Amino acid sequence: MSVFDHPEYDDHEEVLFVSDPAARLRAIIAVHTFAPFGVAGGGCRMIRYATADAALTDVLRLSRAMSYKLALFDLPAGGAKSVIIADPRVDKTEALLRAFGRAVDKLGGHYVVAEDVGTTPEDMQTIGKETRYVVGTHTGTGSSTAAGVVEGIRAAVQARLGKRTLDGVRVAVQGLGSVGRDVCRRLSEEGAALVVADVDPTAVGAVTSSMNATVVDAADILRVETDVLAPCALGGVLDASTIPRLRCKVIAGSANNQLRTAHDADLLAEREILFAPDFVLNAGGVMGASHDGALPENADGDAVRKLEEADAAKIGDVVRRAFSRSENEHVTPYEAAIRMAKEKIEERRSA
Repeated sequence: MSVFDHPEYDDHEEVLFVSDPAARLRAIIAVHTFAPFGVAGGGCRMIRYATADAALTDVLRLSRAMSYKLALFDLPAGGAKSVIIADPRVDKTEALLRAFGRAVDKLGGHYVVAEDVGTTPEDMQTIGKETRYVVGTHTGTGSSTAAGVVEGIRAAVQARLGKRTLDGVRVAVQGLGSVGRDVCRRLSEEGAALVVADVDPTAVGAVTSSMNATVVDAADILRVETDVLAPCALGGVLDASTIPRLRCKVIAGSANNQLRTAHDADLLAEREILFAPDFVLNAGGVMGASHDGALPENADGDAVRKLEEADAAKIGDVVRRAFSRSENEHVTPYEAAIRMAKEKIEERRSA
């Protein structure tokens, strides 16, 4: 099967397969659209995928979602993503990262890379030794992503539960990486009741040592009875096998591509579970990365927080508009948000 026949191929403008045997690098860079700026941006994910086709599927879906979020929030770039097929715990080396940096540099600025799952600001610094087309080298995007997720949760809770605050709202958080931990911190400060799970006991301990949270096994988090389920790990957790077992009223989290297929949004709607579109909720990360260099390195926390709050407010507004359009057009919020994004993309292409 060629890339053009792949079920997730959506008229992507460029798909680049990268190999550097000496550095043990195998990677894919996918650009969904450059238009109208001639440049596309998106994070670099490092995962030991089971197959090359799994990596291709992921990067095609991720790059398309990046186009959606960049368009929805009027950011001056098209959408792209990259994946490095490697285990970040054992395979990550300076040679591998610098080889990837050289591949990015060959694109001459058409692709700007940032951190993602399995990569860090320190990795971006290493990549930056070979290319200047990199952002997020000074600070991570976890905090800005978490701020937007919590604002999205707030909008969904109001829409589905009629509550204006998160005080007393029960939230089950799946995945306690940098984003998931910060989501938990922010929710805890607002009085939410937390249920948490992660495959890494250290990550669980980091949350439970600093806030009151109930811990469940990672295999059970999707079946917890809760107001809100917040998937903050990897995608593909919502499908025909898991959706019938859900016991939540709202799904709102940071993970990319939480739905295994677009049809799964309909399955959630049939169960009257309100799904806040993931590519809207997690847009705080790319919005935060867009500020890279806009603030001096010695900027105080208040300046950073003001930017995060402003970006989070935009996310809340888009979520509410997606919910409203969903009701007016009798489609799922997921489909409503996609329609909004595609309209923006077409406006850009015709500009």
